[in-house]
Amino acid sequence: MSLLDRLQAWRHPAVPARSGRWVVLDVESSGLDPRQDRLLAIAAVALHVDGPRARIILGDSFEVVLQQTTHGRGPDRANILLHGIGVGAQSAGVPRPQALQAFQDYAAGCPLIAFHAAFDRAMIERAFQGESLSPPVNPWLDLEPLAAVLRPLVQARSLDEWMRALNIHCAVRHQAAADTLATAELLLKLWPLLMVELPRPEFRAVQALAAKRRWLPR
Repeated sequence: MSLLDRLQAWRHPAVPARSGRWVVLDVESSGLDPRQDRLLAIAAVALHVDGPRARIILGDSFEVVLQQTTHGRGPDRANILLHGIGVGAQSAGVPRPQALQAFQDYAAGCPLIAFHAAFDRAMIERAFQGESLSPPVNPWLDLEPLAAVLRPLVQARSLDEWMRALNIHCAVRHQAAADTLATAELLLKLWPLLMVELPRPEFRAVQALAAKRRWLPR
């Protein structure tokens, strides 16, 4: 793959920061241990928040596969079957420093939202540190506790369970771009209830509302 082909995998890599632009993201990794597994891909889509309204901006999206170098252990075939990023795609990905910088430019200081965000955040920050880059300082929101606060009667914890409960369809699960869109759609499903709690959805107030999850009975 040529450098031009790789650059075309970066969608809108330098979007200026602006109030009302939130970024929903998902990552794919070589495993579930953020301390030792590798970041394989990042996908993101912007959400435009305008007072009580929010909408997904499909044209303002980002997706990149990070180039993987040879490691002592062989590829995890079960993991590859899960996310579909084969050995060839991994070795032909965008060089890691450029891919990470492109994501940072895309995120542009905007709030970042993910489902079980601690994992995504840990994988991204560790990847930045591995390339001697400063990790993004964007504020983060975990959508799972926010959903639990807004829909306390729904017995769901995983993204799959929330998708079934709220009738959200995902074209290809465990594919970063598709999972990102499903996560964004989940947030939009919750938006009317969020507006009841917070008529003016400032991001810090939404973070505070999600933090109430710790006080809900499990």
